[in-house]
Amino acid sequence: MSFALEYKPITLPLSPGELESLQAGDAVLLTGVVYTARDAAHKRLFEMLEKNGGQLPPEWPLPQPCAIYYAGPSPAAPGEIIGPCGPTTSARMDAYTPALIQAGANVLIGKGPRSASVLAAMAGRALYLAATGGAGMLMARSIKKVEMVAFPELGTEAIRRFYVEDMPLIVAADSRGGNLYAR
Repeated sequence: MSFALEYKPITLPLSPGELESLQAGDAVLLTGVVYTARDAAHKRLFEMLEKNGGQLPPEWPLPQPCAIYYAGPSPAAPGEIIGPCGPTTSARMDAYTPALIQAGANVLIGKGPRSASVLAAMAGRALYLAATGGAGMLMARSIKKVEMVAFPELGTEAIRRFYVEDMPLIVAADSRGGNLYAR
């Protein structure tokens, strides 16, 4: 028995129509700009949102809409731009995610199920893509450019801007309520 996925190529930023057309279970190859943010960065972003009435400061480098990858890359080997860069457990960001969706994040990338509050915040606005846990080298092969954006003192939890090409992901939860984890 063989198993093969048919991947849909998608390019960031997604238009509202593209976002709505993707369904839970779709396999995608993602190309475009993605920002990393893990626990510590999410906490700081959330504090900035609270301080600024739900908006990030105008000078803040996260565009609207934006994609956030819950990852902290490992150090790069000589001659490489990045080390293994697999997803971290998304649920650890759930307390902060609805506010970030409200502020413009519309593509979230990680692993594992999301809370009811995140799924409700995603309705009509955002998409959750699952990356394969334990496949950090596979994910790193898709990353073509890396730039430090904010909080360098956080080390691997700093916010980085990646340019990715054909990153293999699965739509785990769509903007219309479809959810692979609920199946």
